[in-house]
Amino acid sequence: MTDQPLRVAIIIGSVRDGRFGPTAARWTAARAEAYSGLVVDVIDLRDYLLPLVMPEPDRAPDTETAKVRDALGVRLGAADAFIVVTPEYNHTLPAALKNTIDWFFDEWAAKAVAFVSYGGMSGGLRAVEHLRQIFAELHAVSIRESLSFHNPWDTFDGANPRDFESAESAAKTMLDRLVWWARALRTARTDHPFER
Repeated sequence: MTDQPLRVAIIIGSVRDGRFGPTAARWTAARAEAYSGLVVDVIDLRDYLLPLVMPEPDRAPDTETAKVRDALGVRLGAADAFIVVTPEYNHTLPAALKNTIDWFFDEWAAKAVAFVSYGGMSGGLRAVEHLRQIFAELHAVSIRESLSFHNPWDTFDGANPRDFESAESAAKTMLDRLVWWARALRTARTDHPFER
C-alpha cells in the first residue's frame, strides 16, 4: 500500500466569473504532477454546483442533485489528500466552497488538506484560517504550511508568479508536508478504518 501513488485532489473553490482560481490551480497542479509518487485530479466546483437547500437528514436529494453529488463524491472519496484553492471573500471563504464541503463527510475524514489562497494584501489567509476550523470538525488534518498569493492580478505574469523561485520553494515545502501526512493517514485508515 505504501508504494502506491498518493491521489491528490486539487479543488478550485471559486465559481465566480473572471476568477483567478483556475490559474492558481493549474500552477499548483504542475508542481504536484512533477512531485514523485502523486496522481493529481483537478476538480472545478463550477462543474459540480450543488444546491444551497439540502434534503432532510436520511432523505435522498432529487435525481439531478444526487447525480452531481455522487459524481463529485466518487472523486473526493478516491483522494488521499486535498489541496483547496480558495480566494477570500469578505474575510472568509466563498459560499460555493463551504456549501460543497457541507454536502460530504466521510470523503474528508482522516485525510490531509493543504491550502493555496489568493486575494488582496491578506492573500486569502483569513479564508484559510476559517477552512482549518471547518475541516477539523470533519476530522480532516490541515497542514501548517500553505501557499498564498497576494494581489495575484499584479504579481502573476500570465500563468506564473513573477517571484517564481520563492513560490516554487513554498510549494515544495507545502507538498512535502502534505505527502508526509497523506501517507501517514492512509496507513492509519488501512490499519484502523476511521469510524465516526
